[in-house]
Amino acid sequence: MTTRVMLISPAAGLAQREVRFDDDGPLGEAGVRRARATAGTWPAADRIVISPSVRCRRTAEELGLPADPAPEPGPPGCAMGRWRGRTLAEVAGAEAEAVSAWLSDPGFAGHGGESLRELCVRTEAWLAGLAATSGRVLAVVEVDVVRAAVVAALGVPAETFWRLDVPPLTVTELSGRGGRWNLGLGRAPRLG
Repeated sequence: MTTRVMLISPAAGLAQREVRFDDDGPLGEAGVRRARATAGTWPAADRIVISPSVRCRRTAEELGLPADPAPEPGPPGCAMGRWRGRTLAEVAGAEAEAVSAWLSDPGFAGHGGESLRELCVRTEAWLAGLAATSGRVLAVVEVDVVRAAVVAALGVPAETFWRLDVPPLTVTELSGRGGRWNLGLGRAPRLG
């Protein structure tokens, strides 16, 4: 029994452009245009999963992913606590040591939210649930969930999270069987 999971990173939102910790803001106009340009190019799937953020839901809509039956809820991005909505420069200016710790220690949760290690564990549990059934899954999820999924699937240290670049509107493919995942990175959308 093989499960194929296509993790689609959302179109760019205003938060990414401003280098701001996500506050569930909207997509930028350029992101909407790019998503619309790939509508209809996604293969059929047995299951559609969409993270709850405005950015992921809007990306799925613009990609033309089926809304019926209703997509399954996907995992949310990392909870950033009191940093949510603030720019990285603003937080670094006020809490330089905390930002340094966050970038170097996956267990850091001094911002009052979730640590990257907790995100990776939560994402690993989500992947295990997907692997319980065979078939193809299209999942529009936050970039940090894509990174955490790669960390979990490969069983690499959580520190690896920061070494993974995931551009907007790219696909990261995982195929799993027997508790083992294979990874395909950054493939462009393709027809059927």
